[in-house]
Amino acid sequence: MDGFIEILKVILLGIVEGITEWLPISSTGHMIILDEFIKLDVTPEFMEMFLVVIQLGAILAVVVLFWNKLWPFVTGKNENHVKFAPGETKGFAGFLNKYVKWDTMEMWFKVIVGALPAAVIGLPLDDVLEEHFYNFQTVSITLIVYGILFIIMENRNKNRTSIINDFDEMSYRHALIIGIFQVLALIPGTSRSGATILGAVLIGCSRYVAAEFSFFLALPIMVGASLLKLVKFGGSFQGNEIVILVVGMVTAFVVSVIAIKTFISYIKKKDFKVFGYYRIVLGIILIAYALFR
Repeated sequence: MDGFIEILKVILLGIVEGITEWLPISSTGHMIILDEFIKLDVTPEFMEMFLVVIQLGAILAVVVLFWNKLWPFVTGKNENHVKFAPGETKGFAGFLNKYVKWDTMEMWFKVIVGALPAAVIGLPLDDVLEEHFYNFQTVSITLIVYGILFIIMENRNKNRTSIINDFDEMSYRHALIIGIFQVLALIPGTSRSGATILGAVLIGCSRYVAAEFSFFLALPIMVGASLLKLVKFGGSFQGNEIVILVVGMVTAFVVSVIAIKTFISYIKKKDFKVFGYYRIVLGIILIAYALFR
């Protein structure tokens, strides 16, 4: 019975991760909150690793849903892609011209540029941030602050027209600016997708482009963070810890597929204000809980 209860807890954690990872409401923040009320019967070292590595399941959902946009090589007889250079080219350049989707490759270059700030700043500060900011109080404050910022952003952009409606219109400078905004998400409760979407919309991206670039930007960042946690944890799994990790990742994947599709459909018609209000209300509830518990 105890093992069954533990699996139910893991499934709940996977559902929360799958929903919150792609919405601008902070998955890490919600996982820290959930951990306050639902304790898995595992070591603190495993739990620290689990809360990050479970994101690999969510990442797989992006790969599956956006495979055609992410895979940079021409397969089969499909040659409907942007060529590197016009005309017939021989040799290795001709090979690349025929089999590489250069528009997709350039999108990946922009993703790498956007991922650099968080990688350069986040990796050296990983332990410091975890020690001082991964707590209930920080999450409460950042939920409220960025909730207010989302509402301000939407009010500011109410009568503005986006100038970046496609990845081709996004420059490397734009990608770098969005990446700098992503650095803000190193503080739990901020939301990685929330920070990048906020930055992207502020510099003129449409909500759709901002959301998609946020999804793609998550790939190198989250894979890198997960591998770092796995290396730190080592291979010393105990008891049913491997089962817990796999169940969490699979649940996060399934729920992420649904969450991403729903989110993309939502932002085509509506703005981000609802997420701002949600963050503020949740933050206030958490502060009240902390004061009266």
